Amino acid sequence: MDIKAIFFDVNGTLIDILTDEGLPDIYRKIRNFLGYQGIFIHKSELRNLYYQIMKEQKTSSKNTMPEYDATGIWRRIIELKQTDFTRSLPPATLEALPFLLAQMHRAFSLCRKLQVYPDVYAVLDKLYTMYPLALISDAQSAYAKPELNRCGLLKYFNPIIISGDYGYRKPDPRLFKMALDHHQLDPKNVIFVGNDMYNDVYGAKKLGMRSIFFASNQGDHNVHDGVQPDYIIRQFSELLTAIEFLKNTNYESNGA
Repeated sequence: MDIKAIFFDVNGTLIDILTDEGLPDIYRKIRNFLGYQGIFIHKSELRNLYYQIMKEQKTSSKNTMPEYDATGIWRRIIELKQTDFTRSLPPATLEALPFLLAQMHRAFSLCRKLQVYPDVYAVLDKLYTMYPLALISDAQSAYAKPELNRCGLLKYFNPIIISGDYGYRKPDPRLFKMALDHHQLDPKNVIFVGNDMYNDVYGAKKLGMRSIFFASNQGDHNVHDGVQPDYIIRQFSELLTAIEFLKNTNYESNGA
């Protein structure tokens, strides 16, 4: 295989992350902050409204794999609950508020874990000198890049494609194609590394890319429609061996 680039998933592949968006304390803290913006709402109503608007976004989408817009959810909440005091805030404050609330919501929910898997830095340091590296993540721009920066991973990847910017998520082929088009590459020359058999392996393989499945502590580990990964690793340190194996293997990609 002539390898010309390697694309990665993020959460569950590079970053071991655990959040809980349902915690009541999240909405208590945000409710208190909203009070300073002239918006008064009970924490339970705020939580219910958040998930209601998310559901409406997905239901109204024409995409097969719809993605929600976290900043848009908070923008809608402000529209529904604003008061004269809210409307009197400086325009710049009102413009920035939904994005800030999206980040706040994520930060308060990130109470369990945010850390890079063992050996990720060492492996990426080597790959960065050998291939173009890109990211395709099902996430929101309000927090995806800040979390990558916090984990020291931002410098390795270009482009960084975030599903929340487009309204659809993996395995939608358009996300994979954006990264391919950026580097002007044929999918048969690209390896995708991910931890989810459906979103990552199925999505990449159906487009004709090779895939390496990282059997981490997260993601769907079930094979879909018989589409198998080309290699399975159980420790990130095994990735270099997997890439070398595929580099020296010639065959038709399963599912392409």
